[in-house]
Formats: sequence, C-alpha cells, structure tokens
Amino acid sequence: MATLRVVVDDEYDGVRLDSFLAALLPEQSRSQLQKLIKDGRVEGPLKGVRPSTAVRAGQEYTIDIPAPVAATPVAEELPLRIVFEDPDIVVLDKPAGMVVHPAAGHSSGTLVNALLHHIKDLSGIGGELRPGIVHRLDRGTSGLMVVAKHDRAHQELSRQFRDREVEKEYVALVWGVVHAGRRIDAPIGRDDKDRQKMSTRARRARSAVTRVTWARHFRGVTLLKVAIATGRTHQIRVHLNAIGHPIVGDSTYGGVRRRVPLDLKAVQRLERPFLHATRLSFAHPGDGRRVDFDSPLPLDLESVIDEIEAVQETGGME
Repeated sequence: MATLRVVVDDEYDGVRLDSFLAALLPEQSRSQLQKLIKDGRVEGPLKGVRPSTAVRAGQEYTIDIPAPVAATPVAEELPLRIVFEDPDIVVLDKPAGMVVHPAAGHSSGTLVNALLHHIKDLSGIGGELRPGIVHRLDRGTSGLMVVAKHDRAHQELSRQFRDREVEKEYVALVWGVVHAGRRIDAPIGRDDKDRQKMSTRARRARSAVTRVTWARHFRGVTLLKVAIATGRTHQIRVHLNAIGHPIVGDSTYGGVRRRVPLDLKAVQRLERPFLHATRLSFAHPGDGRRVDFDSPLPLDLESVIDEIEAVQETGGME
C-alpha cells in the first residue's frame, strides 16, 4: 500500500474531491477514487469526506492507495457448489472463508476465480474484477448467491436488488434471547471512528431493516432466521449487535467471548460468525417466474447446534 499526501492548489479551489484527485492521479479511474473515498482511505481536514466534498486551496489530503491487483482474474480450479445453472444465471452456495471478488490482498482464491473455471459462458458484465456479481456475502458468511451470465440478466437482477424485490433469509446464532417478530429499523453507515466497521450511529447512514422471522431458544443463545430487503454492508451483524445480541463467533461486532458456560463450549470451535444465507428468492431475469432456492446449514454450523442440543437436552430448552 502506498500513502500519498497532496495539497490543494488555488486552481482546484471549490472542485469536487474526486475530480481533484482524478487530476492528480490520472492512473486511477474516477470510480476507483470514489471507492477509496467511500472506504475511508482518503482523509482531509474534515471528517467523513465524500466524493462530492468541495476542496479548498491549502487543504492537505492523505490517500492510502492499495497495492494493485491483476486487471483480469485468472480461472482457478477451486471447489464450488453450484445449486442451479441455466443460460441466464448461476445460483451457488458460497463456502465460508471465500472472498467474493479480487481486491487488495485477495487477488486469487476468490469466488470470481472459481466462477471463471466452472462457468464457461460467464460474460464480463459487472467489470473485469466482478464478472456477473450483483450482490455479495461477507468473507465469513456462507450461503446462496446469484450470478448473472450476461448484460440483460445483470441489469434485471441489479434492479430487483435495488428495488428490494429479492427475498433473502439467513440463519444466525446470537447471544441472549431474541423473539420472532422482532424488527430492527436502523440506518447503517461507515463507523466514524473505525472505517473498517459499519455502525447504526454513523453520521452518514442509509436505511436498513432486518426482521426476525423465526426463533429457537437455547440456554444463553438463540437460533434465528432473519430476513432483509436491503443489503447494507454487514447489515445483519451490525443490527443484531446494536440490539445487544451479537452473532456468536463474530469477532468484529462483539460476538466472541473468552468464557462461556460448559453447555455452550461448542461455540468456541467457530472460526467465523454463525451466519448462513439459507434462502434466496427472486424473479428469473429470463421469463419473470418466481424462483426459490434453499441451502441447509453447513457442517461447521450444524455440528455446533447438534452439540448444544445434546448437552442441554430437550427439556432444557424453551
């Protein structure tokens, strides 16, 4: 990563921040610079700068530029569970630990690398680094994703996600007692103090709603199904933590505990947040019919529940 410090000359007084940076860094595209700004990699005299922020003569800005990644991802023979495929889309079951698309520090071993090997008619729509990707899952989250194979499918699926027409349901294990029917309506934005995290207390935030549709109570933890229409970064993890019930195993948002009761020792085996995208439903971009896909809990999560259930015994649960 390279760190660059620049001072605004008089000729750029009042210019948008992204335009100013584009003039100084012609090797970086406008979209790349906007992403750096949104990711908190550009700092100036004011906190929370945006691409549209007007710069002023004499101001100093610091830009952290990530190491470059290959312009075109290379196909890699990586395991990939394909749930459904036709000429328009691919629905797959992403394993935990796999990054969705190449980025700084992850130029290989990503879902895109695997897709390029398994899917021979995948177009480049969405950009060279994100061919066909219309939504994503966090690295530690497993479960269902849909990928577009061509421009028309990509545009239609993107519209459905944008217009909140896609149904997404997740399974999560959280600390404490949470009841079905709980609705969390709290805008989410980049954390003002830690730019690697998201927060419901951010000054600049976008609307987000998470609904608990089902709950099964154990002593000390609750197994949930949660539905989201929006898809904000880390949404479920942030929302559940915000109401005092972080996802078990989530080290970023308070879900890892050093000491746990003996009947919950199984959770200490988790190497990632207990979060799985279990259901995905949308209108097929080819003919408009509603399609639904389901994915069972992967073994690492299922085994934790099985052990908790066995130790606590049926009579010990609500």
